[in-house]
Amino acid sequence: MNTPWPAPANGAHAESPSSADDALRPLMHVMYALHTLSWFSLGIFSVVAMVLNYAKRGSTRSDFYLSHFRWQARSFWFTLLWLVLTSPLWLIFVFPGYAAWFLVGLWYLYRFVRGWWTFAENRPMPVPTP
Repeated sequence: MNTPWPAPANGAHAESPSSADDALRPLMHVMYALHTLSWFSLGIFSVVAMVLNYAKRGSTRSDFYLSHFRWQARSFWFTLLWLVLTSPLWLIFVFPGYAAWFLVGLWYLYRFVRGWWTFAENRPMPVPTP
């Protein structure tokens, strides 16, 4: 089976999370839920999820869980970057700023729904190649 991400170094399949990391499964669902519901909290839920992400990331060696931790972190930081870069549009008129932030918000929502869906199917997220 060809996959767009590299195989783990230990020879295990990336699609099957190890049983040692089963305790992270409910936490990962909570983090995806917090990110997905972030629209209703003006981003506060995402900050909470990122604190959990960085606190728990070091407790796993599973490539499966690491790919999801990385996916969430990259999605969060790229969204923050795009919100900052598009914030001057609010100075022009309200509509360009609103439109830009709405599109960034849709992209954010897409990233977390896709990640959550992929996690529920026990598949790792693709790792970008340098």
